[in-house]
Amino acid sequence: MRKGIIYAVLTYLCWGLLPLYWRMFDTMSAMEVLSHRILWSFVFVAIIVIVAKRWKHMKAAVVDRKSKVAVILCSLLITCNWLIFIWAVNDNHVIETSLGYYMNPLISVLFAVVFLKERLYLGQWLAIILAGVGVLMLSIQYGHIPWISISLAVTFALYGLAKKMAKLDVLLGLTWETLIVFPISLFYLVFIHAQGTATLSTLSSSSLILLLLAGVATAMPLFWFAKATELLPLSMVGFIQYIAPTTSLLLAIFVFNESFTSGQLSSFILIWGALILYSITTFRTNKSTQQLKTVPS
Repeated sequence: MRKGIIYAVLTYLCWGLLPLYWRMFDTMSAMEVLSHRILWSFVFVAIIVIVAKRWKHMKAAVVDRKSKVAVILCSLLITCNWLIFIWAVNDNHVIETSLGYYMNPLISVLFAVVFLKERLYLGQWLAIILAGVGVLMLSIQYGHIPWISISLAVTFALYGLAKKMAKLDVLLGLTWETLIVFPISLFYLVFIHAQGTATLSTLSSSSLILLLLAGVATAMPLFWFAKATELLPLSMVGFIQYIAPTTSLLLAIFVFNESFTSGQLSSFILIWGALILYSITTFRTNKSTQQLKTVPS
């Protein structure tokens, strides 16, 4: 369990600190940064797959139509999620990104009810309603729906749903996801280079090295996450995941100096309350289920 907690904390701390990483490339367009992220992520995971002698398993990982459709959906959804996140970070919307990842678990639960016909308890329904009120309050304050937060939450929740459908190995799944969009990214990078609009040459040596390490920054937390889910109960992983949006929120306020009003605080308190209520209800439900399973028949 100790190892699992270490893996989980490392995962969500890295994801929470990603705004610092992407902000180093704020002179580049979000599309150019995204293309490099996909390119170097594919290179990194492909090397690992080859070294691990698992490339021969790639084709066998997606044999039926369902898995092929699911992995294509995974690729498109995570690409959209990455693009929105990178753009939002470099356009000073880090608070909205943190809100999106606070909302994500509750959106995922809602999708599980709609698409997987899972049953929710009263406390879980109340948590979703409470979070909805928080988002509505934010929408009134902003004067518009917080589409960045909702887009991030929805794309990542749908990504998780597609992952569940695909049932792919973590390493092979990530390889397929980056492989599908790799040609588009490569074409885009070649195109902007030919047009003379690429900004890669303007980066300093240290920034260039960090950009090349985007594959490592993308893949390693996913591997740590996979290890954490193997070693820990899902309820504990779910609770630890709030490290990521909390870290991003603190960065937005104290490092990037984004405005955080009392109205926003009220909305966040509602959403935090919803997450606490959901976590407590889920924990108690899981505990009761485990106790029932241990009762001798």
